[in-house]
Amino acid sequence: MDDAREKLQPVAIGPRIVASGGFDLLYREGMGLIEEVAAYLDSDGRNESRGLPREASFCYATESMRLTTRLMQLASWLLLQRAVNEGELTAESARTEKEKVRFSATPTQRGGPGFEELPERLREFIARGDRVFDRVQQFDKLERGGVPDYSPATQGGIADQLSRLRAAFGKLKE
Repeated sequence: MDDAREKLQPVAIGPRIVASGGFDLLYREGMGLIEEVAAYLDSDGRNESRGLPREASFCYATESMRLTTRLMQLASWLLLQRAVNEGELTAESARTEKEKVRFSATPTQRGGPGFEELPERLREFIARGDRVFDRVQQFDKLERGGVPDYSPATQGGIADQLSRLRAAFGKLKE
């Protein structure tokens, strides 16, 4: 009987979800955003920032640096995970490398002097970057075998589905 119970151990679905087509969509979205932001900051963003008042100019420099840093962290994570999904790297090796990439915290509140005067496109890129960053953090938690946090931003996503499974079948292993 003990052998039967051992065979009925729960299967970690997180790594399988991360290896699925959902990751491919996240990868394309994240890498596409990186390219869009780089092109924007090198051309239109540079031109738009020239006419900003002093406070907004300082805020532009801060927010564009923060966005660029966060996107480079995302690119590192996405490229490592793609290597795992394609069999070029073991999950354990990728985890070791991912530990070296510390995600900077996403500010919970944006604002302050000059933020509202930032170009609309930069504010849109910041918001999109925050959403992709949140999704990558959820995927990272899943890949490590955890259960992602539920929040309205992830509603309809993996966290929402796991929340529904919990409600239907009881608490899942965390």
